[in-house]
Amino acid sequence: MYSPDTTKYLIHIKITADGVVEKPDVVGAIFGQTEGLLGEDLDLRDLQRTGRVGRIDVQIASKEGKTTGEILISTSLDRAETAILAASLETIDRIGPCVAHVIVESIDDIRVSKRRKIVDRAKAILIERFDDGTIDSNELLDDVRQSLRIEKIGSIGEEKIAAGPNVLDSDAIIIVEGRADVLNLLRYGIKNAIAVEGTNIPKTVIELSEKKTATAFFDGDRGGELILRELLQVADIDFVAFSPRNKSVEDMTRKEVIKTLRNKVPVEYVREQYFEDSAELPLGLRSTKGINEEESLERSGKTAFHSKRSREGSLRIPQTLRDHIDDVRGHQIARFLSADLAVVREAKFDEIEKVIENVDTTVSGLVVDRSIDQKLLDRLVTKGFEYVAARDFKGIIKRPLNIKLMKIGS
Repeated sequence: MYSPDTTKYLIHIKITADGVVEKPDVVGAIFGQTEGLLGEDLDLRDLQRTGRVGRIDVQIASKEGKTTGEILISTSLDRAETAILAASLETIDRIGPCVAHVIVESIDDIRVSKRRKIVDRAKAILIERFDDGTIDSNELLDDVRQSLRIEKIGSIGEEKIAAGPNVLDSDAIIIVEGRADVLNLLRYGIKNAIAVEGTNIPKTVIELSEKKTATAFFDGDRGGELILRELLQVADIDFVAFSPRNKSVEDMTRKEVIKTLRNKVPVEYVREQYFEDSAELPLGLRSTKGINEEESLERSGKTAFHSKRSREGSLRIPQTLRDHIDDVRGHQIARFLSADLAVVREAKFDEIEKVIENVDTTVSGLVVDRSIDQKLLDRLVTKGFEYVAARDFKGIIKRPLNIKLMKIGS
């Protein structure tokens, strides 16, 4: 339409004609009715011949016997000459046999547009193309610490399975899926993780689980479910930590890892999710290694849970999923919990069906002192619940894969 190398201004002209005309008619009217109007120096033909005026671009359309459109003329004249040329075009009063009206709508300064583009592009380059030269001391320290932790990863047992440096010396171990999971936990200072590397559970892991407090910590997907099921059949597991749904342990942040491990639950709460009959479980899984629940928690480095009210009589604020289970059991209530285990809503145990219809997306779990049937479970799944802890699960024919089931007992 115009040459960006020489054009300074772009004239926008609106035309209307009381009849049907075509582009040649418009171009003919422009040259014919302005010829000799402005003298030799501003004759349109001469200006075009010398390149001071570019090609005349005409865009028109006819409808219901009338023609409307736009004319674009580029020039390299100065401001005054361009204004005179534009004004001369408004003297056109006929196009072909039709009465016409020509109005100059605007004159764009191409250089302004170019400068605007240059400024916008310069801003983008400044943000996107320059390396950030600032130094963050914390990042430097984290990088160095991370490299030290990664260097400490080792392998143990005949199978040479990946493990943190404290697995053999610690009283508790965290069993994860692969080497990448061990590395991620090392980044956050957790040095007692050991990998199973698939569903074929290594003998070393089985032997360690018999001697130490063992927590299973796998990805929140179908693969993690299968590995956990296999692990529960052959190893002596005390606790299970549920990673966020469809979240890999190797991709979890420090905050997510700490919160997930803090909220681990005793294996008794989840065994029936993976086994129809508890008799299928190894003897070691039917009780927690012959010690009571409080001792098991203390051995794993966790403080024993207190009663709902402390000795001083003050109300305890639930911190873990186990706390909520203890509060709900035997009190005929239901708690709808958020992802960070805050109570979004508490209701009577027989009002769940009504409350479910009004819960929002902040609710991710339910702890209730009653039994759950298939119909209610299906409604919880459709609402996006990630887990449900209940007194019992009766008549469950189809167990959904995307929701955790925990039995809290009477």
